[in-house]
Amino acid sequence: MSNTAINLRQKLSLFEECWSPRVIAEMNDYQFKLVKVMGEFVWHAHADTDEVFIVVEGEMTLEFRDKTVPLAAGEMYVVPRGTEHRPVATRECSVMLVEPRGVVNTGDAGGAYTAPDNVWV
Repeated sequence: MSNTAINLRQKLSLFEECWSPRVIAEMNDYQFKLVKVMGEFVWHAHADTDEVFIVVEGEMTLEFRDKTVPLAAGEMYVVPRGTEHRPVATRECSVMLVEPRGVVNTGDAGGAYTAPDNVWV
């Protein structure tokens, strides 16, 4: 256990790539990941787990096939397992994801936005 707090802004300053989550901490089998988002991500779902989006800086929208959920800094949303969704941000937005270790960011879609697993900052 570390004797210092994790500074989210400092961790975010260590990378620039969008759509490439970085692990900053683990708790039990869950990982806390920071990611920068901009533009439209791929439509995807996670069959086996819910996914938590916590907006740290900026604003984004979670698109679903039947609705949209806008999120601003300080807000969060839990996407239920198996629910197809697509994150979208018109400007760069910083987000914390909370999900089980080993979850692939593109879920069932795969493709070019698939990030390497367990990249720490």
